[in-house]
Amino acid sequence: MKVAIFLAIAPLALALPIIAATPEPAAAAGCVSGAIVGGVAGKMAGHGKVGAAAGCAVGHSKAKANDKAKDQNIQSGQNPAR
Repeated sequence: MKVAIFLAIAPLALALPIIAATPEPAAAAGCVSGAIVGGVAGKMAGHGKVGAAAGCAVGHSKAKANDKAKDQNIQSGQNPAR
């Protein structure tokens, strides 16, 4: 039982200092929502961690594309999509 608790807590204990040391938390736009969706979908398929990682990548990519589209709309004088 103690080993199972340790194995559940150890990855979090290792990840928290890395996350806390990240200088730009805004650079991960879309990652959290994508990871949640991907993690749930991956859990249904038996690969929750892989799904969360893929969801983070897709969510970040979509957020970056949305930001680029907004910047282009602003530069061309159009109203940004809301």
